[in-house]
Amino acid sequence: MSTEIRIPKIGMTMTEATLTEWLVPDGGTATAGTPLYAVELDKSTNEVDAPVSGTLKVIGQIGETYEVGTLIATIE
Repeated sequence: MSTEIRIPKIGMTMTEATLTEWLVPDGGTATAGTPLYAVELDKSTNEVDAPVSGTLKVIGQIGETYEVGTLIATIE
C-alpha cells in the first residue's frame, strides 16, 4: 500500500508552495521522520519530513508551484 505525499498547509494563510528540492531521489529510500523535500513559501523555505519509510516515487517537479493538497509523490 502506498502513502500519498501532498503539499502540506504549513501556515494559516498558505494556499500554495514552490517545490525547491527533493532530499531523497526518485526511487530512493525515504525514512520516516527525516527530511524528504523542501518547499518555498512567501518568506521562508521549509523541509518536510517523510511520514513513513519506503521507496519514493516522485510526481512533482522542482521549481513548480503547487496548491496545498496537491499530490507530489508516493512512498511504497
